[in-house]
Amino acid sequence: MIAPLSKILSNSEEVFDFVVNEGYEVKGLCDIGIQALPKQYIQPLEERITTSIVRTDDSIPITEVSNWDDPKVADQIREAAQNWGFFQKYTKENSISSNVRYGTSFTPEAERTLGRRDYHSLVYISDDEATSFWPTSC
Repeated sequence: MIAPLSKILSNSEEVFDFVVNEGYEVKGLCDIGIQALPKQYIQPLEERITTSIVRTDDSIPITEVSNWDDPKVADQIREAAQNWGFFQKYTKENSISSNVRYGTSFTPEAERTLGRRDYHSLVYISDDEATSFWPTSC
C-alpha cells in the first residue's frame, strides 16, 4: 500500500491513526517523506538498552517450561528477563521440527513506542544439535 504523498501528520494521534489504523506502518512514513522521526518511534531513555552494565555470569539461565503452571517457572522467566533482557526456555517435548521459530510483534496499543519487533529463536539441548540448523560460515 503506497501512502498519499500529500499526507501531513501534525500530532501524535494523526501519526498513530496513519501508521496503525490506516495500516501504512513505517514504509508509509517513508513514502510521505517525513523529515524527522515521530516521537512514538523514540524509545524512552529508561527503557533503552545500556552498554555500561557488564554481566559477569558464566551463562544465561535456561528455564524448563514443560509445566507452565509451576510458579517457579514464572519467577525464573521474570528474573531472567529483568537481569538479562530475555530468557531461554526448553521443554522435554521439543521435536526437531519445532527448533527454529520466527516471529513478529506489533502491539501499538500496548507499547509506549511504535515499532515492530521481529525475533528469531532456536530451541536446543546440545551445541551439536543447534549448529546443525545454522548455515556454514563464509
